[in-house]
Amino acid sequence: MESGLSRAARAAVSRRGLLGGVCALTAVAGFRPGIARAQAATPYPFETFFTPARTRQVKLSPSGRRIAALQQMGDGDDSIGVIDLIEADDPEGQRRQIVLGPIEAEAMEWANDERLLVRVAITQKTGTRSIPGSNRRVAGVEFTSRRILSVSADGGDPVVMFQDQRQRLRNSVDMGRVIDLLPRDPDHVLMTAWERDGVLGLHRVNVNTGSAERIERGGAGTFAWQTQGGVAVLRHDINSRGTMETVYARAPGETEWKLARRNRVIDAPDFSWVGETDRPGVVLVTARAEGEDTEVVREMDLRTLGVGPAMNAREGRDVLYGLNDSAGLYLGAAYYGERLEYVFSEPALAPHHRALDRFFDNDCDVHLTDVDVSRNRFIAYATGPREPGAWFFYDRTAQAIVHVGATRELDMARLGGAETLAVPTRDGATIEAYLTAPVGAAPGPLVVLPHGGPEARDTRAWDRQVQALASQGWWVLQPNFRGSGGYGLGFAQQGWTRWGDRMQEDVEDAVAHATTLRGLDATRVAIMGTSYGGYAALMGAVRRPDLYKAAISICGVGDLPEMLAWENREDDTPGKPIYEFWTKRIGDPAAMGPALEAASPRRRAAEMACPVLLVHGVDDPIVPVIQSRRMRDALRGAGKTVELIEIEDAGHSDWDDAQELALMTRYIDLIRTAFA
Repeated sequence: MESGLSRAARAAVSRRGLLGGVCALTAVAGFRPGIARAQAATPYPFETFFTPARTRQVKLSPSGRRIAALQQMGDGDDSIGVIDLIEADDPEGQRRQIVLGPIEAEAMEWANDERLLVRVAITQKTGTRSIPGSNRRVAGVEFTSRRILSVSADGGDPVVMFQDQRQRLRNSVDMGRVIDLLPRDPDHVLMTAWERDGVLGLHRVNVNTGSAERIERGGAGTFAWQTQGGVAVLRHDINSRGTMETVYARAPGETEWKLARRNRVIDAPDFSWVGETDRPGVVLVTARAEGEDTEVVREMDLRTLGVGPAMNAREGRDVLYGLNDSAGLYLGAAYYGERLEYVFSEPALAPHHRALDRFFDNDCDVHLTDVDVSRNRFIAYATGPREPGAWFFYDRTAQAIVHVGATRELDMARLGGAETLAVPTRDGATIEAYLTAPVGAAPGPLVVLPHGGPEARDTRAWDRQVQALASQGWWVLQPNFRGSGGYGLGFAQQGWTRWGDRMQEDVEDAVAHATTLRGLDATRVAIMGTSYGGYAALMGAVRRPDLYKAAISICGVGDLPEMLAWENREDDTPGKPIYEFWTKRIGDPAAMGPALEAASPRRRAAEMACPVLLVHGVDDPIVPVIQSRRMRDALRGAGKTVELIEIEDAGHSDWDDAQELALMTRYIDLIRTAFA
């Protein structure tokens, strides 16, 4: 393995001083130095990036004594799930294996130091059936059920959670969600399961026997809880479209749930759970307080619903998540700066994370996914532009870091490297963008990938879409235009009601900066994106027919007034907060009607010059497929080259790897033809 591990191999040769005085490292297990020399300058076929991941997860037991690596071995019908057990005192020693069998293993947690919980997916197909009143028969329907297996770390005594409730197991497809691992009750966990009347129940389940008892019953839209000391204190209900959650709170000892807030699920959520505190009725959440720019970790009083002052804040950056140890104790907050960074509540941890960054040549985001209660042993998950994902065990006392598993074995020399650009905009601002070079980095064509949201953001991390395009010899640009999330509310607000102009101008300025900086071919530029990024691709082709040679819109918006009218009709939440959310960001049709029409690609189809490919899930609940159908019709009516691919039984770009690979083939074919 080369991606990440080649750096580890080099580091092992001269490991003293590697961590800048924090600790020295023992040699890293598992690397294959020969890979780096084989076909070092040959890009991978893009199909390589769509193969199933091998290592699915690596977890450290609560005490830090054992490591478990969840693997999926083999291909297709021969694929089996396997758990590798590693003793943390001898992480490079012989591994023991637990074979789960011919199932799809998706995720894993330690229930306690002796038992593992594994979520498995079981795909079945019903037999053919007759059509009533006819001699015809139709093929069966394929469906996937999810279950949690509790497995002894010694390899025996497997049980299925809820196995004492056979009727529930027969009738429920989704029984694969653990709500709380209950660190202070090693024999039980809290899980959700659907009741007969269609509401969700919260159950206390014995990890040794699989037996369950219901302790909480949700409402009509409940989909999750958070708990303190094993008692539900937050309840999350969701609307029928799955776009807005209503959060209810209940302090320990209270009987009634009270409305805490409403929160966007997909676009610009500004509230999330972090963990418990040692004070009943006080928990940790991420929230943006009234009048403040950034979302940060705060205490929340469940009785008053008030939030406290910012904890571990970072100016100009929204928190990504809170970091806890295996007992659920808070350690700090994660942010995205030059790369993934932590602001620790325990300063002694900071030099160790910086040391891990240096171990990966400051080229990866290093997530601390597990920390034991003594703060001595960690699981670090590294991902970067040329690292699709690898897990490492870090032991402070033993002064060792050991490779444990990887999603894919790829040679970093055959992948495109990325740099961060500071882009000056035409009105004097500065935005960030990420520019990925193809193997060899020879100047050539450019593909622009504006992100979705729009209040999301790109990071300098692994992106298989980026690598697939770079494998064709093309440079790839990912601009974080104004209106993006992650940089504080003020940065996002600079894009509100500016969909057709400022946000597009930022993308254009990023293209101009990148092509000038690296001498790229400005006569061969294409643009593609998903959701808001699909809108940006279409609007880019409207504004700059001289620049873009192809435009690809995936589940994109084509008409802003029609989109807002649909949001108004579909918003089933009291007070229509979803519609209000979008009128703030796109614009109020009553006040901005002509401007919204001018910012709608469908209404300006005649101005587009390049070929357009539209892709849309037929059952998309976020952007309805009619947006792409009408965009296609407008382009056809204007005599333009356009194709619409509709994905049956799919929503908002949620198709599987095989479908994504087939689509990527189409994207590359279109762009290659346009660049010819």
